Amino acid sequence: MRPQPPMYIPWLRQARMAETRYGMAINRALADAMQADATVTLFGEDVAAPGGPFAVTRGLQAKFGPERVRDTPISEATIVGAAVGAALGGLKPVVEIMFMDFVTLAMDALVNQAAKAHFMFGGQCSVPMVLRTPHGGGLNSGPQHSQCLEAWFAHVPGLKVVVPSNPADAYALLRAAIADPDPVVFVENKTLYSSKGELADVPQPVAIGSARIAQSGSDATIVAYGASVAAALKAAASLAAEGIAIEVIDLRSIQPWDERAVLESVEKTRRLIVAHEAVTAFGVGAEIAARISELAFGELAAPVLRVGADFMPVPFARSLERECLPGEADIMAAVRRSLDWKPNARINP
Repeated sequence: MRPQPPMYIPWLRQARMAETRYGMAINRALADAMQADATVTLFGEDVAAPGGPFAVTRGLQAKFGPERVRDTPISEATIVGAAVGAALGGLKPVVEIMFMDFVTLAMDALVNQAAKAHFMFGGQCSVPMVLRTPHGGGLNSGPQHSQCLEAWFAHVPGLKVVVPSNPADAYALLRAAIADPDPVVFVENKTLYSSKGELADVPQPVAIGSARIAQSGSDATIVAYGASVAAALKAAASLAAEGIAIEVIDLRSIQPWDERAVLESVEKTRRLIVAHEAVTAFGVGAEIAARISELAFGELAAPVLRVGADFMPVPFARSLERECLPGEADIMAAVRRSLDWKPNARINP
């Protein structure tokens, strides 16, 4: 993949901070990008007047008109296929897929066309498109509206994948994604839309591929992204009451991911737990665990552990969904297993 382009806003003055909801931070990022660049367009199912299923894009058509903010038929393949063509033709389309589960209907356009065009045409073209989509459970939406499929796209050369955990990063990473010459899958956890956090009036840029240290610690490292960052921070706070100092790294971007930041943390804490809402098997945590084990085996005082959802479809019933999805208690249990590990011992799953 090519280097990240120059960021979108010069850092000229000290910013004032205001509490902002995650969904509104995304709305503001879209509005600011469209104001700054007339080639940025937005389309998807019900993105105009309703603002999409979670009202994230509400008001944008009134500001920028129906030529730049368009509703589409219920056809994910058509939406993403049109975005690829528009990007190749000189626009910067941002498309919304209502639920991440439905990217299954647009896999050819995204994986075989958008991801491959720059390579197949010898670097003579770019596909500067962004696919926004919500993932995850917690809202009792059932097995066909709750999946976390980001690992699929992190596996595809030519695609970038980001998963912000807070309003400031949602704004900054969406602006970076729109400015990027490559196709970016921008993943938003449904449970975060109403969450609040500080956002500056002049937001600080964030480069795709850079993690942040959400909390410093010395006893173990937890790497998480998206909604799992909040669970990791809650687990860290509970463990702090027991005298255990946890370092929490918010990955922010999973393709590319900030290998250096994780390695530097592991060199300090010597223990690593990777937490995400997606199923554990063959996931982002598996890749990070394998890579850190390859590069830092001698630094580790215990095996790298993973925390994720059970290997099953997400249930509709609230009680079963809670049992299926990982949370604070699961992360705490993994930390304790890591701290209690002894040489030649077997860690029970």
